[in-house]
Amino acid sequence: MKKISMTYKIVLFLLSGILLIFVSHYYAKATTASDKKKLLRHVVLFKFKDTSSSEDIKKVENAFRELPSKIKQIKSLEWGINNSPENLHQGFTHCFFVTFASEKDREIYLPHPDHKIMFCEL
Repeated sequence: MKKISMTYKIVLFLLSGILLIFVSHYYAKATTASDKKKLLRHVVLFKFKDTSSSEDIKKVENAFRELPSKIKQIKSLEWGINNSPENLHQGFTHCFFVTFASEKDREIYLPHPDHKIMFCEL
């Protein structure tokens, strides 16, 4: 992997602390009639410093998009950038929905090396 500046690592470390405060999850019913069991949705919000480059932000987006190919417990991943005209985002620009079949799957994901290293290397 490419080396990332110490400033960027510090910014991401601080952001991960903020994320821990705002990360939440909820149960959502499956949308198809054939799949009636509940799913666990893990919500992650990102706020970047004004000094973050577009390349740094792209690295975070790419790291999240790669997680489903590395962690088999991830059922799906959805993400997007805030585009609300209401301006209520309080600086949080990115949202990632990580879907699991169960709490047990999320428990495997959280300490998984590919999840943890994402924050160490960014």
